[in-house]
Amino acid sequence: MTKQTERRSSMGGGHGPGRGGHRIEKAKDVRGTLRRLIMYLRPFTGTLLLVFVLVVIGTLLVILVPYLLGVAIDDYIANRDLPGLLRITLFMLGAYLGQWFIQTAQNYLMAAVSQRALRDLRRDLFEHLQTLSLSFFDQHPHGELLSRLTNDVDAVNLAVSENLTQMLSSLFTLGGIVVMMFAVNSWLALGTLTILPMMVGLVGIIGKRTRSGYRKLQQEMGRLNGIMEETFGGERVVLAYGQQQAALDKFTASNTAVRDYGIKAQVYPLLIGPLMGIMSNANIAVVAGLGGWLALQGLASVGNIATFISYSRKFAGPLRQLGNLYNQIQAALAGAERVFEIIDREPKLNDLPHAIPLADIEGAVRFEQVNFSYAPGNPVIQEMSLSAAPGQTIALVGPTGAGKTTIINLLTRFYDIESGAITIDGVDIRQVQKASLRGQLGIVLQDTFLFSTSVMENIRYGRLDATDEEVIAAARLANADHFIRHLPQGYETELSERGSNFSLGQRQLLSIARAVLADPRILILDEATSSVDTRTEAHIQEALLKLMAGRTSFVIAHRLSTIREADKVLVIDKGRIIERGTHAELLAQRGFYYNLYVSQFKGLGEKEVETVDSRQ
Repeated sequence: MTKQTERRSSMGGGHGPGRGGHRIEKAKDVRGTLRRLIMYLRPFTGTLLLVFVLVVIGTLLVILVPYLLGVAIDDYIANRDLPGLLRITLFMLGAYLGQWFIQTAQNYLMAAVSQRALRDLRRDLFEHLQTLSLSFFDQHPHGELLSRLTNDVDAVNLAVSENLTQMLSSLFTLGGIVVMMFAVNSWLALGTLTILPMMVGLVGIIGKRTRSGYRKLQQEMGRLNGIMEETFGGERVVLAYGQQQAALDKFTASNTAVRDYGIKAQVYPLLIGPLMGIMSNANIAVVAGLGGWLALQGLASVGNIATFISYSRKFAGPLRQLGNLYNQIQAALAGAERVFEIIDREPKLNDLPHAIPLADIEGAVRFEQVNFSYAPGNPVIQEMSLSAAPGQTIALVGPTGAGKTTIINLLTRFYDIESGAITIDGVDIRQVQKASLRGQLGIVLQDTFLFSTSVMENIRYGRLDATDEEVIAAARLANADHFIRHLPQGYETELSERGSNFSLGQRQLLSIARAVLADPRILILDEATSSVDTRTEAHIQEALLKLMAGRTSFVIAHRLSTIREADKVLVIDKGRIIERGTHAELLAQRGFYYNLYVSQFKGLGEKEVETVDSRQ
């Protein structure tokens, strides 16, 4: 069991959505989703108006060409007017070139608008994620969140950058063709449009069946991303335990679900093209038959028939395109709903309206009758009271899952207590701004997180405005300068992902240097030396003693020999403090702490343990 045990176990397991847990309820307000998407486009109203004008002009050119074809047949070919035919042919060619230029311009403008709008959407999503508490990230796999930032936003991007202009163009083309048909020949227009209700009905029926399928598809894609992210992050464990097949089986099951949902989401839309083609050809047959009869009656010309056949083909194109666009628009709406679902998630930890910044502190910490549970009815901390004077070192010991790490999570206000109070220099931490509170705290964890950047920048993360000289000074104080200077590029050496090209001890020293640079008044050391060998531990302990000097420190340690010099040792069990005192006092009591200490020297007699303790 790891440091997460007490949090996971109290929540009834570590499964969140995408790992065997419940599925997130998806928003189904299409109008609301569209309205919110439009809000991201509103700053670009001027550009969108220009795109609208270009779409209108392009549509006019599209519907003009078939009309010119009819004129060419009736007025120039029938009368053998070659110069007139050449002029109108050049005019038609100019219309085609104009369509190409306008299409290119509107695509460029919409791409620029969509990328700027989606930049804002991604920023809002990522910024909001930074406000959410750790409990949110405990319940949501990282891969699933990444899917919302990438796959779902990309689906919205496709709809805005390409489908929006295509949809407008298709609608205007349909409307313009209908108007031109009635302007050229109302009888042929009525005959041609008899099949229109069937085409529209087909698109509507198929469209209704696609949206739920795409929502499930993207939901399963998020689950698949979560599995991949988790597997890649734990590849060492997978290889070490020979669980490649188990990982593959888990991936295959989710991948198969993605395939099945993908088929269901796309089968119906794929029917649109063939069916629309059949109806389009049937419409041409209607135009040819009806047009021929009208021509025999003297009610239509050959040019009229050619114009209507061309319009019929163009009429089916926008309808088919609208059917295909509906497919992608459903994916975009499903993606937008998933994005807005996160943005709408209210942070559980908010600064109060009257919250004040925490000024420079002395470092006096008090817990007063604190109660806390991760899940209702499953208390983790119960009626806990403790105090630390400025500069004191408080050691927290106890079995795994006792609540030690939870105490740290409450002090840093990663979670809020249910009752009681936690104060620093007499100020309730719920009354101060979270950022200013955490700015007074320095944390060195067992599982050190380092970024894929240089050594210099990893240390500077403790205080971003620090100079290179201040970074190097912090590294010296943390006993890290010596090994850093022996690296290939010294302080500019790049770390691989999570610093895997450095040893555990080196990563821990960099973490200590980062905390030194932050210069906190309250220091938290959570199992900072438990993963290293004895020699490296002694090196790190030396650095930690320098860091702890003059600071209020809370130390969690399983190796009880490392906390002998603590001013106060608190023994935690089942969320309560069951013993407190100095190392020597607790050994003398021969209680829970004594048994824990003796258990770390199995094979030694009682007097031998006392001898070992006296030598340390």
